[in-house]
Amino acid sequence: MWKPNQPGTSPSTPSEPVRPQTPAPLNTEPVAQRPSPSTAASSEQATIGKSLTVKGEITGSEMLYIDGHVEGSVSLPGNRVVVGRNGHVAANISAREVVVLGKVNGNINASDRVDIRNEGSLTGDVVAQRISIEDGAYFKGGIDIRKPAGSGTKEADTAKPVVASTVHA
Repeated sequence: MWKPNQPGTSPSTPSEPVRPQTPAPLNTEPVAQRPSPSTAASSEQATIGKSLTVKGEITGSEMLYIDGHVEGSVSLPGNRVVVGRNGHVAANISAREVVVLGKVNGNINASDRVDIRNEGSLTGDVVAQRISIEDGAYFKGGIDIRKPAGSGTKEADTAKPVVASTVHA
């Protein structure tokens, strides 16, 4: 059997001339800009599909996209949780960032921010540094804005809660 990549063998009919393969480009990125193994691992995303139902406690160290049903608790400190358009979550969520496109019944504790998008619905209290509620979103609960730790002010120890009853934006 003829194999075109083996030296010393020739086909019975003429073929294209052998072209030298170009070597793969070297990684010329400076060491400081390369992602560390811990950063690369946290950029991975787990997905709970729309036909799945999870009951219990979800913990981990990667991003999570929920398009199915979740009951219990979700704890992914330092990572992002996205509740997709088909997602229904009846759980308390603790993460760095939470984006709500579907429905959430439970409290959200985010170390950075919470986004409730225009088709999203959140019934529960929010504790975060930043929150954004788009037009058309549904929110019922309380908001507690926390300043980042180490801001150097005495107010960082005492958060000023902002309470909103029902928001139909």
